Amino acid sequence: MRSFLSTLVGSFAHPAAENPTVAIVQASFEATGVDARYINCDVLPDALGDAVRGAVAQGWRGFNCSLPHKVAVVPLLDELAESAQIIGAVNCVVIRDGRLIGENTDGRGFVEAMRELRDPAGQEVVIFGAGGAARAIAVELALGGASRITIVNRDKARGEALAGLVADSTDASSTFVEWVGDFALPASADIVVNATSVGLYPDVHARVAVEQSTFLPRMLVADVITNPPRTRFLGEAEASGCATIDGQGMLANQAAVALQLWTGIDADKDAMRRELRSLFPGEN
Repeated sequence: MRSFLSTLVGSFAHPAAENPTVAIVQASFEATGVDARYINCDVLPDALGDAVRGAVAQGWRGFNCSLPHKVAVVPLLDELAESAQIIGAVNCVVIRDGRLIGENTDGRGFVEAMRELRDPAGQEVVIFGAGGAARAIAVELALGGASRITIVNRDKARGEALAGLVADSTDASSTFVEWVGDFALPASADIVVNATSVGLYPDVHARVAVEQSTFLPRMLVADVITNPPRTRFLGEAEASGCATIDGQGMLANQAAVALQLWTGIDADKDAMRRELRSLFPGEN
């Protein structure tokens, strides 16, 4: 049995809510024989510094951060990984020899899930949305070698800002297209990502405004929604012959990246997916 006795990792959230990451991380710990615990902590914004110092003092291996701590935690850290530095937000902190290293595993989790089907290098990508998930995915795909990233968003200012960030900070080219009516996917697109909340439970019948006839069988289509994993958006893509990636794959992979950073041990992704299926019965 590989042991990390008394090791703690966790999540600093405000307010602390039911968090599927707690269950899937613990499922991986049990499957791989790691003696550790992942706990969800309610941390108010003005107490974030105390919480971070407490994690170091108690010998934690690291922790996750949810909103609104993803940006506020940055000045408290000693170092940022490349993607976290570009994104300007941290969702995972690794504590190593007393130093705090900020990572952003959301985008890495997406790319890891995608690599099971396709390498991003040289690919043309269309991303719907310009929020935190879109930002992390766009940056990580660009760092992974994507050649061109098109940001499609209804808010022009946010969309242009994200496209500019990708173009200025990575080797990928990036443009913004305002999302008006049903968007027609360009025939040159290789990867299509819904990084919006459209289709999230309970609004499972909500439709991502895309012309279904423009999905092509060679496209890889992904959705960040975890519940339900088989969204209407993915169903329309599958009906057109596209390969798809659901949000649960991204969630499991981003947690797996964090676990490897914290413990040096590869997570059991199968155990994580089984746990996710049990958390959302009837939605798979």
